[in-house]
Amino acid sequence: MTYEMPKLPYANDGLEPVISQATIDYHYGKHLQTNALVPGTEFEGKSVEEIVATAPDGGIFNNAGQVLNHTLYFLQFTPQPNKHEPSGKLAEAIKRDFGSFDNFKKEMNNASTTLFGSGWTWLSVDKDGKLHITKEANGSNPWRHGLKPLLGFDVWEHAYYLDYQNRRADHINKLWEIIDWDIVEKRM
Repeated sequence: MTYEMPKLPYANDGLEPVISQATIDYHYGKHLQTNALVPGTEFEGKSVEEIVATAPDGGIFNNAGQVLNHTLYFLQFTPQPNKHEPSGKLAEAIKRDFGSFDNFKKEMNNASTTLFGSGWTWLSVDKDGKLHITKEANGSNPWRHGLKPLLGFDVWEHAYYLDYQNRRADHINKLWEIIDWDIVEKRM
């Protein structure tokens, strides 16, 4: 079984000016598309979440992590967000666990800009419904720690360098403009 990236629900230029078509073409179109390391291993037939949660560090884990991370990442955006912050259960949990949406944004931005090297920053939920912000190096994902990822920011340079060069913080600040909060809320 191979794990393929889903078809984007928007055109490659649909997220401009936040994420350019050139970045989508490179990051989504060329950088990753399939993962064929699993056939013939003990992970054959398992979901990508199961692989990320249980595979030892190495090629299978790294590739499964990148497929899962990028799937969640690209599907959390929309060219035309219908709201600029969450509502309902997710909004209530953010207020409970971070004090306010603005404080949550501040903490997420700080985690994203201070992650050394390449990786991901995630908003996740634990089995008791508590929200957590985690920094994950390289291709890791909160599933690895028993958390369910809801919202992720890719802070590998290939995610933003064509559009923002070394200005990671500028990239992170702009991502808030294209989040599809309905998708993020459904993940909860």
